[in-house]
Amino acid sequence: MVTNIRKGKASDLPQVLELIKELALYEKAPQEVTVTLTELIEDSFGDKPVFYFFVAEQGSEILGTAIYYIKYSTWKGRCVYLEDIIVKESQRGKNIGTNLFKAVLLESKNLGAKRMEWQVLDWNTPALHFYEKFNALVDPSWVNCKLTEEQILNYKF
Repeated sequence: MVTNIRKGKASDLPQVLELIKELALYEKAPQEVTVTLTELIEDSFGDKPVFYFFVAEQGSEILGTAIYYIKYSTWKGRCVYLEDIIVKESQRGKNIGTNLFKAVLLESKNLGAKRMEWQVLDWNTPALHFYEKFNALVDPSWVNCKLTEEQILNYKF
């Protein structure tokens, strides 16, 4: 059966949420998924979308997704940030991830992006090897920083 790559629809989001939960389990952090289906729908199809996605499907089953958004570099301009590529564990090794990555790469080209960026966990050797196939630059000079929702809410202004 042929796997079709296409832009995501709101009706895909229940299956995408299940993929997100599967990824969190793989990354040993299932408790970290707090996003709801309602939030996903609003954040991708509401008045001000903050992310976009592609899906890989066979029939009515979503086998994988690539979630991305537009970011801005003060030095370069418009960039695309690839948040995640997620492929069902049972479907890995069938070029689904490659085809999803290529879809985001083509979208980046069509948007006139100056850069396409993403992160990968240093222990995720399969992902690191996957990105090496695209001659991706792995840049250890940048340190990731973040504030959690709790930290944001509890900051004393």
